[in-house]
Amino acid sequence: MTDFRGEHIPKKEKLARPSSLGAARTCLESANAAGSKDVNDMAKLNPFKFMQEVRQETNKVTWPSRKETGITTAMVFIFAALAAVFFLLADQVIRIAVTLVLGIGT
Repeated sequence: MTDFRGEHIPKKEKLARPSSLGAARTCLESANAAGSKDVNDMAKLNPFKFMQEVRQETNKVTWPSRKETGITTAMVFIFAALAAVFFLLADQVIRIAVTLVLGIGT
């Protein structure tokens, strides 16, 4: 088989596709072999262990300082006010243009 330039295109080998169930089993078997918990063990969650793990993960978070939080909050309010003024002016310009075009303002 050749492409549009006349160059030879190699044939693609057809590989046998495993069934989705077989692939899932293979993944589970490899996960179990890697030392992870069994699926049945994962269903038995201890709420105290869960809270302990949550606390460990929140300790890893880099929290912003009070100053960073204040600056970020101020910037949000400033940009919201600027956006409000911009859209107010844009709305007024469009209103004036429409009234002039339609001749309602005379």
